[in-house]
Amino acid sequence: MGRSVSVVCISDTHNHHKKVDVPDGDILIHAGDLTSRGKLPSIRKFNNWLGTLPHKHKIIIAGNHDFGFQNEPEEARALITNAIYLEDEEVEVEGLRIYGSPWQPWFFNWAFNLHRGEEIRAKWNLIPEGIDILVTHGPPWGHHDRTSRGELVGCKDLLDTVHRLRPKFHIFGHIHEDHGMSTDGHTTFVNASICTLQYKPTQPPIVFEIDVSS
Repeated sequence: MGRSVSVVCISDTHNHHKKVDVPDGDILIHAGDLTSRGKLPSIRKFNNWLGTLPHKHKIIIAGNHDFGFQNEPEEARALITNAIYLEDEEVEVEGLRIYGSPWQPWFFNWAFNLHRGEEIRAKWNLIPEGIDILVTHGPPWGHHDRTSRGELVGCKDLLDTVHRLRPKFHIFGHIHEDHGMSTDGHTTFVNASICTLQYKPTQPPIVFEIDVSS
């Protein structure tokens, strides 16, 4: 007998989290850029806000703005008491295997940058088979990765990994202006960026239901 689990997706709130109307659900997932510069006081405030939300499970990853998790990892992780923080790690909740990773192809001088090709591919190769939900900060190539200039900036190695592993859902953000949801027939792609290109927190959270075996 199967059952349905509701997943609420947000990303790129950039310290504007209190302005976001977050719907209830079983699992809340934040795909990074919690803050503007990743300073520890900002991470603490974000964690306090998470504690006010009703979701049974809350899962977060860092993004390229969240320097604290890269530069002061022990201190930053210790501040997250109201969610599960994933950094190249997996957790199982509600019968779902969820894997989170903060990396993206090199983007100016931000956090969690890796060069395209072998360097970033090594991180994607850590993702195990059988994942139900993959959470990365950056998008894969060709899926909600189009910038305001019309350029596709997603990661081709990440796309190859998604095609190989076929998670049911892939949640990300990073490219504010390509918010939305689509599918390739195997994986549903979710760009859950809350902030617009102008950093206005006006794009809605994305909610989906996923069936799991009891």
